[in-house]
Amino acid sequence: MHIGLIGGIGPAATVVYYQRLCAATAAPGAPLDLTIVQADIQPLIVNANSDGREAQARLFAPLIDRLRAAGAECAALTSIGAHFCFEETRALSSLPLVSAVEPLDEYFSARGIETVGLLGTRVAMRTRLFGLMKMTTALAPEEQFEEVGQLYQDMAVAGSCPDSSRDVMFSAGRRMMERGAKAIVLAGTDLNLAFDGQDPGFPVIDALDVHVAVLADLASGSRSLPALG
Repeated sequence: MHIGLIGGIGPAATVVYYQRLCAATAAPGAPLDLTIVQADIQPLIVNANSDGREAQARLFAPLIDRLRAAGAECAALTSIGAHFCFEETRALSSLPLVSAVEPLDEYFSARGIETVGLLGTRVAMRTRLFGLMKMTTALAPEEQFEEVGQLYQDMAVAGSCPDSSRDVMFSAGRRMMERGAKAIVLAGTDLNLAFDGQDPGFPVIDALDVHVAVLADLASGSRSLPALG
């Protein structure tokens, strides 16, 4: 199946999606049919911070039309934070839209993980991942909430993570583990910049990997498409 990705939100997340999707589809030996279009991260930041769901969905819709014109059979957002307007985008989408958030609750439940801590955008943390966690208790940073949200936004725009920002992410993760989390979820697709190749001292689950596994199954034909609209 031809996969379409909306990239650029941010650039580092787009790169890691591409790398991991290539790796995930290499093992079965099936060729990856993929098209990526570029979105603008700045309007996304404004709309996410102001709850401009309809406005952002209208920006995503023509990008999905371009993916469809290029032959893509489904579309996905390379940003967990961009899922704040997922339902609004799905309603306008000319292709089936593959969620990065919906598979997470089932993933945690299947592994017996009852409580997780979240790191990511302010809206993803504040809404405990958009209210979609039904079987899993989700924690967010408490006194570090605003700092984590701002540092994550800065990281996504810059495409890099200074050591000082990494230290804050690790500290927030440790505090959530002390409050009862069994693992910390990287609920922002740019967090690989802080965590890849590092040992934070606690279990980490990258939401990006869960999403990539779904997309790889679609690419190989072993998974059915979600409903359109």
